[in-house]
Amino acid sequence: MAKIEWETRGAVRDVRLNRPEARNALDSAMVEELRHIFETPPTPTERVAVIRAAGSVFCAGLDLREQARSAEGASAIERMLAAVEAFPLPVVAVVQGDAIAGGNELALHCDFVVASTSARFGMSLAQIGMSTSWFLTKKIMEVAGPVATRRILLLGDPLSSVEMHRLGIISHLASAAELDATAQTVIDRLAANAPLSLKTMKALIVREMAFRDAIPHGDIDALVEIVRTSADAAEGIAARLAKRAPQFKGQ
Repeated sequence: MAKIEWETRGAVRDVRLNRPEARNALDSAMVEELRHIFETPPTPTERVAVIRAAGSVFCAGLDLREQARSAEGASAIERMLAAVEAFPLPVVAVVQGDAIAGGNELALHCDFVVASTSARFGMSLAQIGMSTSWFLTKKIMEVAGPVATRRILLLGDPLSSVEMHRLGIISHLASAAELDATAQTVIDRLAANAPLSLKTMKALIVREMAFRDAIPHGDIDALVEIVRTSADAAEGIAARLAKRAPQFKGQ
């Protein structure tokens, strides 16, 4: 069974994470498949793309077992998220359960997030000795602002979808029973709009939010790499996998 399933049905490109036994954690193959899907131009009939997930969890982030063995940085997931963000048509995330770390970023790189009241969003990297990159932090800042970004990144505790909606970070909130109907209302409304208008205004939004990329940040990138390859990061991942408290030493 494919870990990611996708098809175009009429006006909708429907993408589903399909690894519920692993809480839809993204391995390298899934990251590359998502990038391919969103780098594939829409057909003339498409008006909107939707990202859903099988099971009770939307996405638990990157697969930590693979991360523990990998020498690669965050470039692969950044390329994938950039493709989602730059997709020419609106992208809707339907979040039925927790969206953590890379799952949180995947949802927030979509244009609309329709979430169940039982879902939680979070970036727990500080709790395992890791750090978001410039690219990933930029998105949190764009949608959350500096105060909420500090809560999300520095504390690392997940926020409920109700709190995320109150803070204006996600666009729509629904009970679990009404989630699909609420999402369909948003999808249908987008699909009814003029396609040239959607494409143009999506391009405007993406371009106008890209200004932070011009801010010098080579020194920050170097700090992120130090954190990524630190002993604390290795300890944090090992502790999370073993379900024990990490013993950080600042090294």
